[in-house]
Amino acid sequence: MHFTEVDTGDYRIYAGAIEKFRQFGYAAAVVVVRRGGSQRVAFRDDNLAGGYGWATAAEALRFAIAAGKEAVTGRVGVRA
Repeated sequence: MHFTEVDTGDYRIYAGAIEKFRQFGYAAAVVVVRRGGSQRVAFRDDNLAGGYGWATAAEALRFAIAAGKEAVTGRVGVRA
């Protein structure tokens, strides 16, 4: 598994690229946590893009980070 974190405003985005077992590529996953007092999970998707197999870990991580930023800025599914 490949992993990175990015801060965006009041949120921290944890992105992962998970090597797919018996399939090609890497699946993208993201967890968005509101920073500060409670540090609650605001958004989570362990199977972004329906589990699409990205060719490289870097591509999966870029997609996961973009999805996390979209969740934060668009407030799509984000719990305050």
